[in-house]
Amino acid sequence: MSHTTEIKKKNIFKTKGTFIAAVGAAAIIGFGAASLDHPVSAETSVQALQTGLSQSHPMLGFADMVEQVTPAVVSIQVVQAVPAAAQQGAPGFPQGHPLERFFRDRQGGEREAEPRRQGPRPQSQGSGFVISADGYIVTNHHVVDKGVDVSVVFKDGTEVKAEIVGTDQKTDLALLKIEADRDLPFVSFKETDDLRVGDWVVAVGNPFGLGGTVTSGIVSARGRDIGAGPYDDFIQIDASINQGNSGGPTFDLAGNVVGVNTAIFSPTGGNVGIGFAIPAAVASDVIADLRENGRVDRGWLGVAIQPVGPEIAESLGLAEDEGALISQVMAGSPAEAGGLELGDVIYSIDGTVMETPKDVSKAVAGLKAGHTASFNLWRDGSRTTINVEIGAYPDEQQSAALASPAEDGVLDGLGLALAESPEGVVVRAVKPASQAAEKGLRPGDIIVEVAGDPVATLSDVTKDIANARELDRKSVLLLVRSAEGQRFVALRLQDT
Repeated sequence: MSHTTEIKKKNIFKTKGTFIAAVGAAAIIGFGAASLDHPVSAETSVQALQTGLSQSHPMLGFADMVEQVTPAVVSIQVVQAVPAAAQQGAPGFPQGHPLERFFRDRQGGEREAEPRRQGPRPQSQGSGFVISADGYIVTNHHVVDKGVDVSVVFKDGTEVKAEIVGTDQKTDLALLKIEADRDLPFVSFKETDDLRVGDWVVAVGNPFGLGGTVTSGIVSARGRDIGAGPYDDFIQIDASINQGNSGGPTFDLAGNVVGVNTAIFSPTGGNVGIGFAIPAAVASDVIADLRENGRVDRGWLGVAIQPVGPEIAESLGLAEDEGALISQVMAGSPAEAGGLELGDVIYSIDGTVMETPKDVSKAVAGLKAGHTASFNLWRDGSRTTINVEIGAYPDEQQSAALASPAEDGVLDGLGLALAESPEGVVVRAVKPASQAAEKGLRPGDIIVEVAGDPVATLSDVTKDIANARELDRKSVLLLVRSAEGQRFVALRLQDT
């Protein structure tokens, strides 16, 4: 069988509309035995590349920059702890990974669990890059997750065992350490976050185990949220990346690492020009924490937040639909202790403007536990500022203990039939094609508040809607609770 035939038979996860972590499960091939005619010295870093490379232009090709950086790019080979038959997650993903839900067997959904069989331990592969002469290497969390034996393969074929220093599942980053008898070539993260849509980028990695592969493209978008976690802020690129590219670097034309490749979107499992990389600004901070502590310590507030749309802004008396609206305050949380309240709109934290809920999540996560942060809020029709001491991000068991128990229900109202129950005012029916239906209200939803006032009976709802009309409000703001949690919904009063 020819080598070409073998490649064609590789399973590339032909799943329609799938976000895929760019990591394969085939045996690693490595980067080959040939070395560069002009190898990089250990002192070669981004600073050393600036002279000459900063003038690189796509019309002249990328060869000079690529020659400088590729010795620092490595393949990662991982032997995992669990038998292959026991893995019931998606191919290339650890079980429970946020992107796993995109994988389904095209021949009929989830496969039934098979009896456990003893056999070779599963292997995965990915890419990585050296960031220091003493052997620290960056890759993805999902590449090394459950790994019991991790090896790093360099461009010249040298293979070295690696230790996992620490990983961070929320950003899908990991830090490895190897011991070498010489200083290693390395690359560095770009220090300024000035990457723009349309800028040229070059990706280097180990797609499908083929060894060191270089592709080029442009930045297609910034700030992409692909549902991988609470801190999504991906760079979208059209440089070709595939399974096995996970953890590899994306460079600018000066040889700076501007992103860490982590996922692709594809209907076939192969590249279609939509790849995602973790920005250097995010990765460098996370990697610094992993290097220092072996973990990432994040700040925690303990609130649920949602965007402020035009109707919610109008119902709250806001001139603009800006900030992030607090839809739930967790009992026993730093937010509760600090005096944050349901219905507060967060404008800024420590002077930094919060335009979206994602801004709040990232800002709080970046603060240290014990730090007292200044929150500028909109509350009860005016601006106010309060100080809140940030807590340490709880583990899953602590979060479950603090979370309010889920309740069935939410809402009543406009385009709705209501009823009273022990839980409060319940939506009994929703008129099809009504604005309530468009806003996602469903039978069983419970109305918690109307226009900021708690409601327990139908008369409470009627009174609060009448008060909103007297105040000449165009919309009324409802706080609704369901099994998914609490949220605010603004309904136009002229429709009632």
